[in-house]
Amino acid sequence: MSDLLPIFIRMITTSNIVLVMYLGLCPFFGVSKKLGPAISMGLAVTLVMTIAAIATWVINYYILIPFDVEFMYIVLFILVISSLVQMVEMTIKRTNATLYNALGIYLPLITTNCAILGLTFLNIREEYTIIQSIVNGIGAGVGFAIALIMMSSIREKLELADLPKSMKGLPIAYIAAMILALIFVFTFGGVV
Repeated sequence: MSDLLPIFIRMITTSNIVLVMYLGLCPFFGVSKKLGPAISMGLAVTLVMTIAAIATWVINYYILIPFDVEFMYIVLFILVISSLVQMVEMTIKRTNATLYNALGIYLPLITTNCAILGLTFLNIREEYTIIQSIVNGIGAGVGFAIALIMMSSIREKLELADLPKSMKGLPIAYIAAMILALIFVFTFGGVV
């Protein structure tokens, strides 16, 4: 149990799924324009990552390995992740229409978010236990949410900046993300 906190902290800092591993950039840039949707997307991704970590661990250790069909893990993990996202999407649509509309196209994009699939591969590579996989999933989700919230705060400030027309929008967002990633790598070490 003493190894759980380092796993959690590492996924937020030195192995941040977005700023160090460069996974999940589509929703990172797409939803980081405003703070509200960024927080909501961060929570949704954290939820999906945590559930995906549990489900894929169970599938790997109770189906794939015992039946000697580990080569099927990519197909099965994508199926599990897309099913989980569909359930989260339906739940948000029924419980909070405003949030559902704010997330727009980016909620279904969680299905193809390589950050979630990358997390499941990382759990297998590291041979984590179920508890370690859950902590790793929560840490990756929190790291994703923190990166998204920081980026949305920066982008909201950049909207007020006097920038050349050619730098507005995504060009300055890419530069800001690069600087943010460099800060993470140099501050926390960036060791994956």
